[in-house]
Amino acid sequence: MKNLRIKLMKPYDVQEFVNIASQYDFDIDLRRGSCYLDAKSFIGVLTQALEQEMLVICHGENEDFNRSIQKFAVA
Repeated sequence: MKNLRIKLMKPYDVQEFVNIASQYDFDIDLRRGSCYLDAKSFIGVLTQALEQEMLVICHGENEDFNRSIQKFAVA
């Protein structure tokens, strides 16, 4: 399981992130505090994660996925 902190600043970022996440067959969650979101749900991510720092929790490993979302990573 790979964990990475991201921040999606614009609705377009949310759309791009969800499209990337939807390409993979393993579960991907976003977490902020005690709140968990399905990273493949556009509405959920748009309403809860926009402009918020979130932790990506992957329940599978794929280096292509990790590289694809690296542009949303926060330091």
